[in-house]
Amino acid sequence: DKSDDGEEVEWWSSRQLTVQMMQNPQILAALQERLDGLNGSPSGYMESLPKVVKRRVNALKNLQVKCAHIEAKFYEEVHELERKYAALYQPLFDKRSDIVKAAYEPTDEECEWKADEEEELTDEMKEKAKLEEEKKDEEKEDPKGIPEFWLTVFKNVDLLSDMLQEHDEPILKHLQDIKVKFSDPGQPMSFTLEFHFEANDFFTNTVLTKTYKMRSEPDENDPFSFDGPEIMCCTGCTIDWTKGKNVTLKTIKKKQKHKGRGTVRTVTKTVPNDSFFNFFAPPEGKNDGDEDSEAVLAADFEIGHFIRERIVPRAVLYFTGEAIEDDDDDTEAVVLCVQEGEEEADEENDPDYDPKVRSPLPAHIHPPSKDLWCPEKDLTQLFSTLLAQDALSSSYWRPWVAAVIS
Repeated sequence: DKSDDGEEVEWWSSRQLTVQMMQNPQILAALQERLDGLNGSPSGYMESLPKVVKRRVNALKNLQVKCAHIEAKFYEEVHELERKYAALYQPLFDKRSDIVKAAYEPTDEECEWKADEEEELTDEMKEKAKLEEEKKDEEKEDPKGIPEFWLTVFKNVDLLSDMLQEHDEPILKHLQDIKVKFSDPGQPMSFTLEFHFEANDFFTNTVLTKTYKMRSEPDENDPFSFDGPEIMCCTGCTIDWTKGKNVTLKTIKKKQKHKGRGTVRTVTKTVPNDSFFNFFAPPEGKNDGDEDSEAVLAADFEIGHFIRERIVPRAVLYFTGEAIEDDDDDTEAVVLCVQEGEEEADEENDPDYDPKVRSPLPAHIHPPSKDLWCPEKDLTQLFSTLLAQDALSSSYWRPWVAAVIS
């Protein structure tokens, strides 16, 4: 059939054009720049408004800037409240630390806790369980405090366990407490994480610190981007390692061949090593243009904020795993709400919506994976995947790209 032949030629030409485009870095760079510009760009609606209406919209924007400055003051007062209530929490956290490191033995009354599974147990079953528990305790050595409390917390939290290396664990067994200290009244907004260690063979410090300095004021050049305090920089501390115990460095041996004589010699070199303790030697601040440094700093900020907001206040629940279950439940609920909201929006806004037809794509084109839809993904990778699925040779590729950049 001639029409089929024509469609096949058109399909092949489109495919060849796509391959050529992917192989041309200038075209890819220009297209990437164009797509980046489309992300979040205003529609043509504003340009179509009468001048007098645009003038009033500018007045609304000025009001919005004033709102941003009020919001900044709000967060400054929130910081003061956090500092005030931190003083009220601290005696409880100090007692927690004393129990963990065996400086205080809680009373029977303080140790009473009615677990959910115990609610339906009969008195006879409870007595039997108690006897078995006592028998197990007699067979074991009496541990002091709560061994490896903070190490267990770290290992239970994905964000922190990803930082841990096997050689870090023996050191973190000596971690006795983590404290949060807020800046004094009238001082620039900041907070410090203090990691308290018992005496150990790895370093002589008793406290390792990490300080985060923040700013709570809108950017003059982009006031609408203000969304609460922004961490501007962080400073770590010097760890006084015992000789041969520095886990942030490793020694490697490398063979070198002499160019003239042809002899081979072995050279010993010290290089950085992956370790949780690199957390105390972060980039000092934002370095414009250095994407790697900014990425490391952003990840560091996320970790510091998480330790301050979640780990320190709820440490026992991360030790038992209960807080992790709550976090998972919250995440699932958010995902479900987003999915339901998107489905409802599709149904309400699409006049041609048919509940029997769930996908606008041809049957042979599979929906993109979660990774593909991530806007941080490289454009070349996106086109490679779409090309492999014949998506670029059809009229369906535009919504896909739009979805990736939206």
